[in-house]
Amino acid sequence: MEAAAPIVSVVMPVYNTAAYVAQTIEAILAQTFRDFELLILDDGSTDDTPAVLKRYAALDSRIRIISRENKGIVASRNELIAACRGKYMAANDADDLSVPDRFEKQVAYLESHPECVLLGSRVVVMDPYGSPSYITDHKLTHEDIEKQLLGNGGGWAVVQSSMMCRTEAARKVGGYRGEHPVFSEDHDFYLRVAELGKFANLPEPLTWYRRHYSSTTRTYYLEKVKRHAETREKVLREAHQRRGLPFPADWTFSPITAPPRDEQARLWGWAALKHGNIAVARKHAKSAVRYGPFKLASWKLLLTAFRRSADTKGQVFPNAYR
Repeated sequence: MEAAAPIVSVVMPVYNTAAYVAQTIEAILAQTFRDFELLILDDGSTDDTPAVLKRYAALDSRIRIISRENKGIVASRNELIAACRGKYMAANDADDLSVPDRFEKQVAYLESHPECVLLGSRVVVMDPYGSPSYITDHKLTHEDIEKQLLGNGGGWAVVQSSMMCRTEAARKVGGYRGEHPVFSEDHDFYLRVAELGKFANLPEPLTWYRRHYSSTTRTYYLEKVKRHAETREKVLREAHQRRGLPFPADWTFSPITAPPRDEQARLWGWAALKHGNIAVARKHAKSAVRYGPFKLASWKLLLTAFRRSADTKGQVFPNAYR
């Protein structure tokens, strides 16, 4: 006899994320809201990810693993949507972390706001080691979020790993569309779901969003800016047309830019110092000197980091250093 359907289906596509996925799973299992299933689709990982997933699936019956050859993020997200049994679908990427009361707060909001079809939150942006950098200032209301979606805000108007939506809505729009590459598939999905009801972001950060050197932003997006510009324009033109709105004559594509590696290390290093994470700051300082050895700013960070006492840890995600 099949178990009763849970309230929430958590969907997590994974690909070669052995360095982070265990902590991500533990953060989900630590949720105060317990009525969920965790659906993890391994998109043909070639590292230790499958072994990590197998270990956790043996520990908790709410975890269901789907493994197959690599097909890409769009196919993975759509397979996960099809597998959902819950009323709500919560997205959580394999390197991002949900705070313990994320599901509890999002379910409560969606239950009390039937007009809302998709809910996100502000997020804590963290470095590769789990040290916080800053809290985002995401817009909160449907009107402001849709304005960003129809402009240059892109898919960042709602962070994917903070998103909980009504599963019925995700299926009604046909899920994600395979014609759009990485980044645009989220943007296009949001624009179509927004035609079914209201969006909102909760003001408190319910997700810790990880940035690291091997993230998709660096390895995919920056190599294919021209293609992404063309796709972004196509997505937006279609969305304006569906809404009966004129496409802005002055629209221009604003690409994401990533700082040089030494500069990024310095930004993360100073943020780690600010939050009292001295050991992390020292790692970034060494990286800054390695990639920017002739930059005075790199040596200033290194000197400052090694002058500070490393006796105590500062603010990190709960259980980040278990």
